[in-house]
Order: sequence, then structure tokens, then C-alpha cells
Amino acid sequence: MEQFKLHTRTSGDFSVVDLYGELDAHTAPRLEEVFQHLIAEQQYHIIVNCTNLTYISSAGLGVFMAYIEEVRQHSGDIKLTNMNSKVYNVFDLLGFPTLYDILPDENEAISQFNNSK
Repeated sequence: MEQFKLHTRTSGDFSVVDLYGELDAHTAPRLEEVFQHLIAEQQYHIIVNCTNLTYISSAGLGVFMAYIEEVRQHSGDIKLTNMNSKVYNVFDLLGFPTLYDILPDENEAISQFNNSK
């Protein structure tokens, strides 16, 4: 199993969460902690960079579902970027592309945030 890591950084007015490795039931609580922290800091424009995400389970998907409503209540959003086809297929199978913006890269996500202001 590939070790899960995440890194949070700021890009202008946006919080970017870079995911690495496998997001599953064992590692999902770490992503939950990051979302909780961002919300507590009133950071509601969140970009999740999936370039190095190699696997996601239903528990990982559940983390996104758990926080999207609260983020959107504060006029924010969680936008997903740089997804490989294997990870995208899991999101697609469960209908996530109708709920979330899944974009090619961070610049596209930033552009969509800026256009919605």
C-alpha cells in the first residue's frame, strides 16, 4: 500500500490541498481534519489537487460529501483537479461530476472561482 500524504498550501485567495497516495478508510480522517481546519479558518474556496492520488475508496469519497454543504453555505466550493482516469472513474461511477467541478488543473479551478464572484 502506498503511503498517504497531504499538503495544504495557499494560492492567492484559495486553499489548495495536494493529495498523495491512497485515500481510504484508514487515511480519510486526515483529510477530514484538513477540511475541519480550513472551515474553522473560514477558508471556503478549496481546491483539491489529485495529481498524485493513486486510489480512493468510498470512505475517501465520503469526506468530500461530509463537508461540501457547509462550504457551499458560506458561498464557497470544493473543486477537484488533476485527476487520473482510475480515480476519476470512481468519482464518475458515483455521480460526483454532477455534484462537483472536476477540472483539468488548478488554474482552471481558480478561473471558475473568480468567474463566480
